[in-house]
Order: sequence, then C-alpha cells, then structure tokens
Amino acid sequence: MAINIAVAGKGGVGKTTTAGLLVRYLVDKGMTPVLAVDADSNTNLNEVLGLTVEATLGEAREEMKSTAAQNPNMTKDIFIEMRVNQALVEDNGFDLIAMGRPEGAGCYCAANNLLTAAMDKLANNYKYLVIDNEAGMEHISRVTTAHMEFLFVVSDPSRRSLTAAKRVAELAREMNVLAGPCYLILSMVRGEPSPELLKTVEEMGLKLAGWLPDDDELAQWDLSGKPISKLPAENPVVASAYDIFDRVIAGH
Repeated sequence: MAINIAVAGKGGVGKTTTAGLLVRYLVDKGMTPVLAVDADSNTNLNEVLGLTVEATLGEAREEMKSTAAQNPNMTKDIFIEMRVNQALVEDNGFDLIAMGRPEGAGCYCAANNLLTAAMDKLANNYKYLVIDNEAGMEHISRVTTAHMEFLFVVSDPSRRSLTAAKRVAELAREMNVLAGPCYLILSMVRGEPSPELLKTVEEMGLKLAGWLPDDDELAQWDLSGKPISKLPAENPVVASAYDIFDRVIAGH
C-alpha cells in the first residue's frame, strides 16, 4: 500500500502549489512511482503540474447512475474501475487523477464505496500518494480507506488563515483519517516570521515545519499560466519546500 501524504488548507494560501512541489520532490528524489490526487473540486493541481485533465472521478460517479444501469454486460464495480483508469493522466515518475465535481442531489453511498475500492486497488501500484485536499476534507474518505501518514496544512501569515489551518488539523483528527503527524507550512512569508506570528502558531497548537517565502518569480509564472512545479531548482520557494520535505519526509 502507498504511503499517503495529504496537503490541505483554505483557498488562496498556496496549498496546491505545495502539493505540486511535493510531487516534484518525490520524483526528483527517486521516491517513485507517485500518484497525485486532486481532491479539490476546483481541480487545478494539473495546472501546477503542467498536465491536462480530460476526465474526473466525479463525472464517473454521475455516469454510473445511468450508463452502468443501462448496460447489462457491465457491473457497476467494473464500470467505476474502468472510468478510474480512463481518468488517469500519466507523466514521468508520477500519474495524476482528479476527483472533480462534488456530489449532486441524492444518495451517493454506493458509488462512493465503489470509488474508494477502485482507488485502493489503484494505490497498490504506487509508492506514494499525494492528495491535494479542499479545506473541508470532503473528498478524503473517497480517495482511500488507508489513513494519512502525513498531513501538511498550508496557511498564509494572517490570523484568519491560521485559524482555518487549526480547524483543518482538528477536522482530520475528528474524521479519524490521520495516523501520523500534522505539520503547518507557512506560505507567502516576507523575510523571517515575526515573533508574534510564531507565538500565535504555538498558541494554536500547530507544529511548524517551515515556511515558503513570498516570491515574485512564482507570482509571474502563476499569472502567465506556467506550471509552478517546474520552477528552477534555485527558486527560493522550491528550495524552501525541498528543505521542509527533506526534514519531514526523508528524515522520518
């Protein structure tokens, strides 16, 4: 079974950038193969990784209600497994799959159970799963039945964002999906974190893994639509992220 690493946080704090850099780190370090799972309904991890998504698991879940039921030669579990494989986007050292749209009206219990089983079967082919979650962690139980070995919660230096990060960490524990440690990564930090900021982090009970600097080059790449995960190795955000991952993942 793969080692599961989740990345979470509210929108706009650099969560997906961090997830993309984590995928790149694992590939660069030869810790492959890696499955990147975009469990955010906004579905933009592919842009950070420089890939195109043609199909999502959310679409497969919706299709199962009609297509599988109308095809007497295909059971629902086979249909879902087929759609999971069709949604897989392959690249060098890693693959990507997107959860896509949230659930609509009605009961999705059966479809979600089949989806989780298909994802568990797929995960057996990988050494690491990197899961980019939305803040509410809604999709996490649909990705795999295995627990997360690591959770990185990303926050900018604002108190509101830190409060959201604390809630994400608490939610992961409440949902019983986290087996290992939870780490905070501060993003978009100008200079060194202030003593006041570090004190707030400590008071909230968050374990700080490190911080990523505010960076003009990253902002320019993002604005122009370049895949941020392919920033030069000497870029300060990339270097800082690799330092964090070296200490937390490689050193674990």
